[in-house]
Amino acid sequence: MLFHNKSKQDVLNALDSDMKSGLTSAQVASLQEKYGPNKLREKKKKTMLQRFFDQFKDVMILILIVAAIISFVIVCVEQNWGELFEPGLILLIVILNAVMGVMQESKAEKALDALKNMSAPHARVIRDGEEKVVEASELVPGDIIKLEAGDFIPADARLLHSVSLKSEESALTGESVPSEKDAEITVDEKAPIGDRTNMVFSGCSVTYGTALAIVTATGMDTEMGKIANLLDSENDSQTPLQQKLAQLGKYLGIVALAACAIIFVVGLINKIPPLEIFMTAVSLAVSAIPEGLPAIVTIVLSIGVQRMVKRNALIRRLPAVETLGGASVICSDKTGTLTQNRMTLTKAYVDGASDTELISRENSDEIKKLLKYATLCCDGSVIFHGDEEQHIGDPTETAIVLAAHKNSMPKDELNSTYPRLAEIPFDSDRKLMTTVNSIDGKNIVIVKGAFDMMVPRCISGDLETAKNMVNKMSEDALRVLAVAYKEIDEVPQNPTSEELENGLTFMGLVGMIDPPRPEANAAVEVCRKAGIKPVMITGDHVVTASAIAKELGILLEGDRAITGAELDAMTDSELDEAVESISVYARVSPENKIRIVKAWQRKGQVVSMTGDGVNDAPALKAADIGCAMGITGTDVAKGAADMTLTDDNFATIVEAVREGRGIYANIKKVVGFLLGTNIGEVITVFVAMLLWHKTPLLSMQLLWINLVTDSLPAIALGMEAVEKDVMERKPKPKNEGIFAHGLGIRVVLQGCMFAALTLIGFWLGWQGDDANLAQGQTMAFMILALCQIVQAFNMRSEHSLFKIGPFTNGKLNLAALTSTALVALVLFTPVGKAFGLVTLTPTLYLIGLALILTPFVVMELCKLFGFIKHHNH
Repeated sequence: MLFHNKSKQDVLNALDSDMKSGLTSAQVASLQEKYGPNKLREKKKKTMLQRFFDQFKDVMILILIVAAIISFVIVCVEQNWGELFEPGLILLIVILNAVMGVMQESKAEKALDALKNMSAPHARVIRDGEEKVVEASELVPGDIIKLEAGDFIPADARLLHSVSLKSEESALTGESVPSEKDAEITVDEKAPIGDRTNMVFSGCSVTYGTALAIVTATGMDTEMGKIANLLDSENDSQTPLQQKLAQLGKYLGIVALAACAIIFVVGLINKIPPLEIFMTAVSLAVSAIPEGLPAIVTIVLSIGVQRMVKRNALIRRLPAVETLGGASVICSDKTGTLTQNRMTLTKAYVDGASDTELISRENSDEIKKLLKYATLCCDGSVIFHGDEEQHIGDPTETAIVLAAHKNSMPKDELNSTYPRLAEIPFDSDRKLMTTVNSIDGKNIVIVKGAFDMMVPRCISGDLETAKNMVNKMSEDALRVLAVAYKEIDEVPQNPTSEELENGLTFMGLVGMIDPPRPEANAAVEVCRKAGIKPVMITGDHVVTASAIAKELGILLEGDRAITGAELDAMTDSELDEAVESISVYARVSPENKIRIVKAWQRKGQVVSMTGDGVNDAPALKAADIGCAMGITGTDVAKGAADMTLTDDNFATIVEAVREGRGIYANIKKVVGFLLGTNIGEVITVFVAMLLWHKTPLLSMQLLWINLVTDSLPAIALGMEAVEKDVMERKPKPKNEGIFAHGLGIRVVLQGCMFAALTLIGFWLGWQGDDANLAQGQTMAFMILALCQIVQAFNMRSEHSLFKIGPFTNGKLNLAALTSTALVALVLFTPVGKAFGLVTLTPTLYLIGLALILTPFVVMELCKLFGFIKHHNH
């Protein structure tokens, strides 16, 4: 059924709904059963089986499988059944590896799905006669929804009532200019989507105005759903770090393949059976190429994301986690982020009075009239559940509504006694909101907003005294709004600012306090220690902003506080010169925000910017890390941001930076660990082949080491707790690589150390006597495998393990125990026979143990003598 060519009443009747009370709970339940959730169908997920086979797409693994099959065939042809175990074991290990890969991928995907679900949009809906906030996925056709500027439209809907409504529909129509909407129009049946001015569509957003609408289609039945059928959504994008690591993996792969080719040739020259040396060379290539790196990095990032959620920071995109660790400037809104956003009206001033009056339950008649007019010009509301208050809408408005309520003027009663006839919604350029109400038979225009915007529009009232009052109230850190009014004869059809917001009579001021958050002080302190500059940005009066910035420690001696007007007067080069000394920007427009971000970025800084309004979206996109507000933020802002603060708190940004730094440090540890151990494996086999023409490790042994030591300890290392002093270092520069500060050299040296220890062990076991070759290989296997487990502990910190506590990472303890048990399984039980391992003499076991613990001693000494330094950049 088409709804755009039907009247409002016809649509309500067709969908069996009511404009005032909405649907009943029973109707909603049966409609949800009928239509399902209001969601677009997602791309089909890969099945476990598809994932499993994907693991074998790697060329090296395919070569290994082919080699195992060839050796299997040879064994069968020669009927040498004793040799059957080796190819079988290699296939088993490859399958085990694939299973591990699938588990890792599933874990990473689950984490990403959880991310998507957390940032699910909400909708304001009227059901059972009450306004509620529900998840957008729960909407059904017939639901009555409320929309305002900044909301994403949750479903296709027919407008029932609209005020100056504009909707951005470029996603559907390609039209970049927002289209104007009007509930009163009935459109031609054949009108294209772009011309259906009485409809709003899912996936678009409201850029201006307010509306009440009835949902007509949900999920795949919406216009967006019809398109979604044609295009299955986004590809999985890799983070910059993962791309770098994938590239690194390729380079290492080339080096490993070259080494393996040389090993193969040397082996053939030295009459080692071709199949055996081929298997060893290929196994080495499989072990040495860190194919698990990107998956492990995803897991480490997603574990970090889950940790951040517990700290009230919702990350929308994984690369943001990497960027966060490098944040060097945090530009934060004042209201609600640095302050509590629990606006309380404390003082009011009426034109002609000698002073302000404190707000109480028994205010003077003049103040009551001021509160009445101000409340009529508010969209916010306060709902009472017993003793509990629920504030819906803008906190400055709910503060006014609550003050009127305390003076026995509930908003609903005021609205029904003095009905609203017209309105001009608030926008951040005018900084005003206007309504026309019928008061005692007269049409009264009520305007509320910023005092300095109101002054030029007033023609009567003592504005000089009022200005002094504003300054006085601002110095007490009060946020001040002015109220003015005028009487008109006719209510205009299409009200404009020029017509209504001029020739006003100044009525009075209301002052509200928004106290600083108690935890903001400490968070600012942490920022300073971490080399991060906190900057306050606000639409408030410069005096109010400076008072709070001083209290919080943002505005220090020698710092400047400037207004948006002063910023507009600066050229870009003047701003670049001054930007480092400006700590407070007051009376700022959204366009100013972009300039501030760009100025800091030109200085090579990584900028985090908070925002909540529709017009903050460009600044949030421009910043390196856009932070949207979870409580007061509009859907549009959340869509543009990299992260959402579910508690709108400045301290949460600082916590997120701390986590971001910790995650980046953990990724460096994992990369260092995996590459160091892999380099060790390549050098061991390469050198032994060149020196002694013997292979120190068989293919199965190499694969077992890779399976046991690479994945479990690496993931556990990635879950290392954030180090205590992580916020005492300077932020890492924008273009710093992962191997900065000598990590690359250390990784190579550590690889050489593992190789040296393994070769010593091999030589001591073998001693040039081929009868002892299996003994040498057993020593090499034991040392190389267990050295890597010891190394996982070494990599936990650049501090001594005794300083941080050797066993404080429970996950790593568990991983190390599991890996050690798996190594012991093949060393000390009959299973070892299949791996070509033998029992050693007690002396060799003791020598082996000494060699295994050597990396621990070497690394502790390096940390002690400052070869591995804690870098403060």
